[in-house]
Amino acid sequence: MNAINELSFEAAYAELEDLIAKLESGALPLAESVAVFERGRMLAERCQTLLDEAELRVNQLTDDGRVQPL
Repeated sequence: MNAINELSFEAAYAELEDLIAKLESGALPLAESVAVFERGRMLAERCQTLLDEAELRVNQLTDDGRVQPL
């Protein structure tokens, strides 16, 4: 597994989808389910951080495409 803070949005989201499928299958032992859930929470936080950063960058763009400092 990669360090979460180094993952791109796409990689983090894909891994999160895989973990959700594993949890939904109900086939994991309890301890592994808890570990998968914890990693999933961290991946969700990473995705949200990257989305927030992208939103901030978009909000800083002016009509002519320049970046406006906040």
